[in-house]
Amino acid sequence: MNNVVVIGGGVAGIQSAMDIANHNIHVYLIEREPSIGGHMAMLDKTFPTNDCSMCILSPKMAEISRHPNITILTLAEVEKIEGEVGNFTVTVTQYPRYINEKECTGCGDCVLICPIEVYNKFDAGIGVRKAIYKPHAQSIPNIVVKDNLHCIECGLCYGVCGKDAVLKVTEDRVETLEISASAVVIATGYTLFDPQKKSQFGYLRYPDVITSLEFERMINAGGPTAGNLRRLSNGETPKSIVFVQCVGSRDLTVKRNICSCVCCMYALKNAMLIKEHYPDCEVSILYSDIRAYGKGYEEYYERAINAGVKIIRGLPGDVQDNGKGRLVLPVENTETREFLNLEADLVILSVGMIPEPETVRLAKSLGLGLDEHQFLSSADMKLDSSGTMRPGIYIAGAALAPKDIPDCVMSAGAAAMKASIDVIRSEQ
Repeated sequence: MNNVVVIGGGVAGIQSAMDIANHNIHVYLIEREPSIGGHMAMLDKTFPTNDCSMCILSPKMAEISRHPNITILTLAEVEKIEGEVGNFTVTVTQYPRYINEKECTGCGDCVLICPIEVYNKFDAGIGVRKAIYKPHAQSIPNIVVKDNLHCIECGLCYGVCGKDAVLKVTEDRVETLEISASAVVIATGYTLFDPQKKSQFGYLRYPDVITSLEFERMINAGGPTAGNLRRLSNGETPKSIVFVQCVGSRDLTVKRNICSCVCCMYALKNAMLIKEHYPDCEVSILYSDIRAYGKGYEEYYERAINAGVKIIRGLPGDVQDNGKGRLVLPVENTETREFLNLEADLVILSVGMIPEPETVRLAKSLGLGLDEHQFLSSADMKLDSSGTMRPGIYIAGAALAPKDIPDCVMSAGAAAMKASIDVIRSEQ
């Protein structure tokens, strides 16, 4: 039973699977989306080096796709895990792709001819995709998926596919798999706080109030605007932008009195990207505390200031429309005691991390502990942060707590080593 199951195909799951597989142990990587990559695949740059996110991630994705010891199962969800360390049975539901995976080459002819467009989840809802699609250009596996919910069965994709790889609804179905494993790594990541719960910021009420992830897709050259910054209300290039920090973090009014760890740094990164692409654009960050705690992070903060980013200590009241097509944010600068009415063409809400609901469901079914914020609880945060109260089941990445990418990779390595030791012990 030389297997380990890794649940979640983000950067933590990818790193964990790769580390385990390199110990000559077979890994099943379970991902519920059509492609692995997780949130990191949606980002433009990473702090503090401003390296291209996909330039770091896509080689890892390609490597595990051809690793002889890794089986990738996409569009799959873990239903239950039974047994004990060294002898787990993992029940997985595999949802249909409506594509013959052995025949599809990912050429995209079917995508081009499809007449149906719907909002694209990968583009955070500000872009569109077809009813048959690839999430992004570097998708792994490099094959399309047919969205049967929105497909109108016009038949155009059947005719254009030279490999006859597109399947009809009756030719594919949900399957249930049972996988034997010696250990399990949970790397299910996080989701983002819903800013509609902070109604004073006007998210969805004003089209020019967007989330940080929507901005990431907009500034990304592979995103819906090809990297061009636009106001959603009129398509014009914004001349002034305001970032609002701690939306859904450190906020008792929404029961989120936890710091999301990455918001300060990704706001600084995005602010610098704006100044790099649009030097004349006025960029302000409204914050309560700047938490630049990592290696090179304080220097990164100073770079942002030197680039012309205004850092204002104070969080705004209601975001208002001034009736002239601009947004107004009343705020008190708590360092100078000055009251300001900032006018902005675009407001970006730095939303925090919250637990992935799938993680909460899985934890309850497995009897794993959850902390007060509904993240997974480790066996011992000081001495065994990757372990759980159930031997043989380990935590990697942001399933445990908000983490940045380097911390996710580091925790993935720790979980992978513990899972590998369980496999070795079970074979003795």
